[in-house]
Amino acid sequence: MSNKLALCLAAMFCASVTVTYAQTNDSTIDRLTNFPGKLFARVNGQAATLNSQLTRQTKKYLERLARKEARIRAQLYKTDSAKAAALYPNDPQLQYAALIQKFRQDSSRNFTSMGPEYLPHVDSLNGMLRFLSVNPSTLNANPSQLASVQSSLAQFQQLQAKLQEADVIKQFIQTRKAQIQQNLSGYTQLPSGVATSLQGYNKEGYYYAERVRQYRQMLNDPDKMIQTALGFLSKLPAFNNFMKQNSFLAGMFAVPSGYDNPQGAVGFQTRDQVMAMIQSQVAQGGSGGAAAIQNSLNSADQDIQKLHNKLNSLGGGSGDMDMPNFKPNDQHTKTFFRRLEYGTYFQTTPATTFYPSYSDLGLTLSYELGHSNSIGVGASYKIGWGTPIQHIALSSQGVGLRSFLDINLKKNFSLTGGYEWNYLTPFSSFQDIRLLSRWTPSGLIGVSKTISMKSTVFRKTQLSLLWDFLSYQQTPRTQPIVFRVGYSF
Repeated sequence: MSNKLALCLAAMFCASVTVTYAQTNDSTIDRLTNFPGKLFARVNGQAATLNSQLTRQTKKYLERLARKEARIRAQLYKTDSAKAAALYPNDPQLQYAALIQKFRQDSSRNFTSMGPEYLPHVDSLNGMLRFLSVNPSTLNANPSQLASVQSSLAQFQQLQAKLQEADVIKQFIQTRKAQIQQNLSGYTQLPSGVATSLQGYNKEGYYYAERVRQYRQMLNDPDKMIQTALGFLSKLPAFNNFMKQNSFLAGMFAVPSGYDNPQGAVGFQTRDQVMAMIQSQVAQGGSGGAAAIQNSLNSADQDIQKLHNKLNSLGGGSGDMDMPNFKPNDQHTKTFFRRLEYGTYFQTTPATTFYPSYSDLGLTLSYELGHSNSIGVGASYKIGWGTPIQHIALSSQGVGLRSFLDINLKKNFSLTGGYEWNYLTPFSSFQDIRLLSRWTPSGLIGVSKTISMKSTVFRKTQLSLLWDFLSYQQTPRTQPIVFRVGYSF
């Protein structure tokens, strides 16, 4: 019954996105003539870039894993040559070199799996390129554009084949890790150095799987141009019919042809039939039949929830079931530019005998170290408000340069420290601030609290309470306590 119900749900889903021929009108045809011509160059470039990055990263991680295994082998030979010979009958570096060579040369365009999770945008983009390659008249394209379609499809499918090959390498790493651990399971205490090398091997394998997962997510995140193109094609009944028969989703549910006509429903259970069967089962159970079925449903729901929680804890919902035995660095697999974070901050200093009231408006650039730790630099412009408040007069009160380090303490709290230089003299041109003798240093240390924000502009807010331990050395003395509010984009 469950298989038939699944087919019914699949049929209902596909039928809900069907566009009939009667809906096709002249406006749709006119819009297709404006199909974005730069799309194929964009797809080609993105796929080529990810392909190059995946190949480079795979080579890097496999070389690291080979060095880790070579180190384990050398250390194991010193203490137990028999176990070393059993675990390493051949040089492990040769095996990894063969994997690298195969991954580089494998240009197969045949792929049968999307990996550990279904990627809807990848499925749609692949279907779009395949549809246009077999239906070139849809775009009224010239020969050069048709060549772009074929090139984009080839590059995109080659990338998917590479991702499929990367899954094979991930499986090899997991199998190899299990073999090493099984071989060393007889030790109550691993030989000196072997435990460290094995931990390093586990880390490299985990981070490679995370890197591959990120490439999939990047591929599944279409830009506005791709979304526009898919929007154009979704209005064509021919494209929707093509997707129903050729997409990965259709293959997963195996929806039979002709499901959308009355004859296609023969053999499926209707809603009334299912309800009648349930009522029959309740009646057979007597007065306690309904309660028994309800208890069974509650028990099944609890079991499903436990399985769902277990899957999330093991693979984060991505299908990667390799649980790390260390605390992963959430920034380790990101590129340099993806670890950069832009922000702004605001700080107001009250008036003193020597300084008017002024506010710092600053910009920051930080580099995420991982585990909620970061390091960065910033610059600010100081706006003077005049003294007293009844006589507000805006002025260029100064500028500031800062460096900072945030170390996570617990949850949303972090230890913040930094070294800054401030120019606290009104100026009319940037030539005035070139005299270094007029700059005053500040050494700051304190506590910050980070608050996540549900905003389209800012991702989080940071409230900092800092102590300037160098303020007592300044003449005239500056404020020792600093309260600062920062925002991250």
